[in-house]
Amino acid sequence: MRPELCINTMPCVATIGVFDGVHTGHRYLIQQVKQVARQHRLASVLVTFTQHPARVLRPDVPMSLLTTSKEKDLLLQQTGVDHIVKLPFTHELSQLSAQEFMRQVLHDRLHVQVLVIGYDHRFGHGRTEGFEDYVRMGKEMGMEVVEASPLQGNLEGTSSSKIRKHLLAGNVEQANALLGYTYSLTGKVIDGFHVGRTIGFPTANLQSDDADKLVPRNGVYAVSVQLENGTEAAGMLNIGFRPTLDNGTERSIEVHLFDFHDNLYAQQLRIQFLHFIRQEQKFESLAALQTQLRNDEQACRSVMQAGS
Repeated sequence: MRPELCINTMPCVATIGVFDGVHTGHRYLIQQVKQVARQHRLASVLVTFTQHPARVLRPDVPMSLLTTSKEKDLLLQQTGVDHIVKLPFTHELSQLSAQEFMRQVLHDRLHVQVLVIGYDHRFGHGRTEGFEDYVRMGKEMGMEVVEASPLQGNLEGTSSSKIRKHLLAGNVEQANALLGYTYSLTGKVIDGFHVGRTIGFPTANLQSDDADKLVPRNGVYAVSVQLENGTEAAGMLNIGFRPTLDNGTERSIEVHLFDFHDNLYAQQLRIQFLHFIRQEQKFESLAALQTQLRNDEQACRSVMQAGS
């Protein structure tokens, strides 16, 4: 049965985190939570938040999230835990010490009997306590605290911040490996500049569903596109300022679908990033741009053929 987003009322084994991206490191931690829960014959629970804490603590700082709220909910539900608890993150909650959070929220409200802590995770106001402190405080309130083991091998050290750095550098294949799935953007096709169709490369101009979702480095990418009706199409996508067309400071996300001729206006598209082809550059003429786009299409098709 798919877990619901709820408040837990039964004794449980739990872990807590923001889980932005729900990457391979997160899923390894969640796997350990489920294992401990089975050993104790208790429910497995993930405790997270209705919004990223940074939105409350640093509202003026732009966000670069790996997952929207909807995407994160779906990915967490797919982990197979029994329950997902989403706490409203408020200034009042942020002021709780680790001990106050453990007692008032985890122990008294959520009935956590065993708390599984990520090996490098800290919580509570000031984030000054460490694992030994959590163990001591847990004993005082009858809560066992277990330290999760880190992910080993090629994925060791996986973190949301490392994945963000890869995406901002255009390293989408490395980012996808750490995520354990293909990074994507979802948005609606809006009215564009209509220049692409004049040179044989009509594009759909995408407006992201969430302004806080991270947009990878400017440049050209090989992508897979899912349409509203579930159809999958191959294509190439450009992120940037269209310097050849003197587009100014308006950053655009434009995708050209291969072997596709239907109207996409107002459709909802999901773009999956497969490979970075080249950085954005300015060309001397539209003819030079057209030649490069032909080369880009060939490069994209070759990447997809090699991966099929």
